[in-house]
Amino acid sequence: MAKSWSEKLRGAKPAHVSVLDKPFGGFQKGDKLFIATPVMVRDYMKKIRRGSSRSVADMRADFAKAHKAKGTCPITSSIFARIAAEAALDEMAAGKAADKITPFWRLIDAKSPVAKKLSCGPAFVAKMRRAEGIA
Repeated sequence: MAKSWSEKLRGAKPAHVSVLDKPFGGFQKGDKLFIATPVMVRDYMKKIRRGSSRSVADMRADFAKAHKAKGTCPITSSIFARIAAEAALDEMAAGKAADKITPFWRLIDAKSPVAKKLSCGPAFVAKMRRAEGIA
């Protein structure tokens, strides 16, 4: 049976810094790359103030700086953003109010590839961003 989004949120490997043994995602061999967790991404989303937004690139830069790495993995960052968003959408489907779930729309832009993969679709992300005055 497939894992729920909530299980995926909590079931990841621990965060760590990896030294690349070959070039990857714009980074060079020997660069330190931070690998976050879905919970870290969710917690980052929760810290973004209402009416404000950050990008996944901003988050990656913040994580890299905090963990003394050259960068943060671009692939896992996007995957973990989706996991956090889908877990929040599951909470909403279970009856939790939109203002009580993780505000993933403050990190995920409606035009992003991640938004297109979300079960709510980009229109919901755009609606929530407009409601908070986020362009």
